[in-house]
Amino acid sequence: QDWVIKPQLRTVPGIVEVNTIGGYEKQFHVLPDPTKLMAYRLTFRDVMQALATHNANVGAGYIERNGEQYLVRTPGQVNTLPEIRDIVIGTRGGVPIRISDVAEVKEGTDLRTGAATLDGRETVIGTTMLLIGENSRTAAQRVGAKLDEIARSLPDGVVAKVIYDRTKLVEATVWTVEKNLLEGALLVVVVLFLILGNFRAAFVTACVIPLSMLFTITGMVENHISANLMSLGAIDFGIIVDGAVIVVENCLRLLAEEQHKRGRLLTRNERFETILAGASEVIKPSLFGTVIIGVVYLPILTLTGVEGKMFHPMA
Repeated sequence: QDWVIKPQLRTVPGIVEVNTIGGYEKQFHVLPDPTKLMAYRLTFRDVMQALATHNANVGAGYIERNGEQYLVRTPGQVNTLPEIRDIVIGTRGGVPIRISDVAEVKEGTDLRTGAATLDGRETVIGTTMLLIGENSRTAAQRVGAKLDEIARSLPDGVVAKVIYDRTKLVEATVWTVEKNLLEGALLVVVVLFLILGNFRAAFVTACVIPLSMLFTITGMVENHISANLMSLGAIDFGIIVDGAVIVVENCLRLLAEEQHKRGRLLTRNERFETILAGASEVIKPSLFGTVIIGVVYLPILTLTGVEGKMFHPMA
């Protein structure tokens, strides 16, 4: 996990970190014997200093040759238990004192603070963390493709598979939002037709829905608000068409009254003048009503913590 899978997953675009849960972290434990240290007149600090001194890579600059630079370095990190046991702490009477003379060296594990299980069996779980501002669906698809590539290179007995794929949640959320928006829009059109009794008036009123969605999506893009159940689910078609219904219904009433008073069909200019007068009568009350409903959401913007993260997109 730490040496093969994690480094490769961190190279996936849109992924900032991979958190690991479960499993054991391999370590080399050096357990000094206080009695032997006293016999050789050594201290724990001497052991620590010897381990640090003999476990480091040293750079020696570079060599220029034929217009090229060759880096020179001395790899001095220990890799096995015998190498640790052979580290020299000091000398006594010309005889080197090694780690194996004063301490026990063995493989061990780090102190565990948690564990992970899958189907009742212990396992290692890696969680990829999304970079702020990235598309979660696209990033999850990249991680899945990369994990399939990594799984083919793992040794026998080691299996890497996806436990939780956020892509499914995102697709289900998008489908739910699309379904709710489509059903809501169709229902509004049907109700408007039944109430107004005029197909053209209902259609004109329903045109407010895509226009409002256009402004909404534009504002979400500019303010970097993601499209999810909370943000898109907060769109109320009743509020959107409320003002339009009031204006259209008043215009229809004035058109009918004006036509009845004149006893003939209205000309084009007369219809425009009547529609303008009808819209002017109710535009202010309808705007104030919509603003009052919108003001209700302002207190939600003052929420902080988890509540703020959850409900800010809705407001």
